[in-house]
Amino acid sequence: MGKYIDLTAENFDSTVANGVSLVDFWAPWCGPCRMLAPVIEELGEEFDGKANICKVNTDEQQDLAVKYGIRSIPTIIFMKDGEIVDQMVGATSKQALIEKLNSLS
Repeated sequence: MGKYIDLTAENFDSTVANGVSLVDFWAPWCGPCRMLAPVIEELGEEFDGKANICKVNTDEQQDLAVKYGIRSIPTIIFMKDGEIVDQMVGATSKQALIEKLNSLS
């Protein structure tokens, strides 16, 4: 298993408060989300200590999905010091995610 952080309403704010965070909003039944899962795990390894690589299960954390206006999944939001700086909707390439993370750090 990769080094990503499962976010809940309890740990979301404290986890994304400092530094760069990638937050993947997903659900177990979502095909594109399952395709993206190994990429997220790899990013967790590669950015360990450099960025928070996180996942939010929208089935279990519906309040977070509503709070962040998630209308389709997968949606990946990029945060810096707790503020949303960018967002990608739909499955995307690992390279695009790496480039975005590097541009924020």
